[in-house]
Amino acid sequence: MPGHNTSRNSSCDPLVTSHLISLYFIVLIGGLVGVISILFLLVKMNTRSVTTMAVINLVVVHSVFLLTVPFRLTYLIKETWIFGLPFCKFVSAMLHIHMYLTFLFYVVILVTRYLIFFKRKDKVEFYRKLHAVAASAGLWTLVIVIVVPLVVSRYGIHEEYNEKHCFKFHKELAYTYVKVINYMIVIFVIAIAVILLVFQVFIIMLMVQKLRHSLLSHQEFWAQLKNLFFIGVILVCFLPYQFFRIYYLNVVTHSNTCNSKIAFYNEIFLSVTAISCYDLLLFVFGGSHWFKQKIIDLWNCVLCR
Repeated sequence: MPGHNTSRNSSCDPLVTSHLISLYFIVLIGGLVGVISILFLLVKMNTRSVTTMAVINLVVVHSVFLLTVPFRLTYLIKETWIFGLPFCKFVSAMLHIHMYLTFLFYVVILVTRYLIFFKRKDKVEFYRKLHAVAASAGLWTLVIVIVVPLVVSRYGIHEEYNEKHCFKFHKELAYTYVKVINYMIVIFVIAIAVILLVFQVFIIMLMVQKLRHSLLSHQEFWAQLKNLFFIGVILVCFLPYQFFRIYYLNVVTHSNTCNSKIAFYNEIFLSVTAISCYDLLLFVFGGSHWFKQKIIDLWNCVLCR
């Protein structure tokens, strides 16, 4: 294990750019609007529904993450971290935790809707509201008590880091077990994403084939159409980072010198995962009458040709 190589990539600083500042400002504003908008919609939704509980948990995940974004922006603007190294590790880890928890809840929502489709059920829900609350409470207890402390306590522990500079824990990738864990996570996420995409394409094609002319009158079609929002977020926000991560791991762990461009691109791809906060806006937008009418007009136009 290359644990003795403490100098590898030690001076690797991403290129300074205004792009990250602009991107995080957009994420913060859009994320807050999405959280506020979805709260009005959740009041009317069935809280025993598995899908609804997953959406509620998404709101919590995004809200917690958005609380850390101002600290990132402060650092990017001042180019100096003033909140201490432990909090730096927490804020840095939260971007990753946010991405993977969001992906987890997407999987829950999509799998639930796939079960509804294939088992021909109206809905999948908990027996009582208390059960739904208990399931969410259990998950968050696991995250708060075990996952977050474990990740933060093991985050950036092998090397010495400057307290004035944050989000630069790449030297940890020099350790074999860290690299292996990263590869395993990347492969797992990509595999699950591909499986979900295949199922979604199959379901859409099946519905189009069976209900060609009456497709838009079926509620199930609109539910499956909403699934495309989540699939789209995975494809646009998460997979590019996961694919680039493979290249990044290979470059960082096999190079003794820093490539600031590679470090910069890694930061860009990682920051793009934060755009997933816009999923709540898409969820609200997808349920609007205006959106449905536009889809109906588009479909009628296609059928007329």
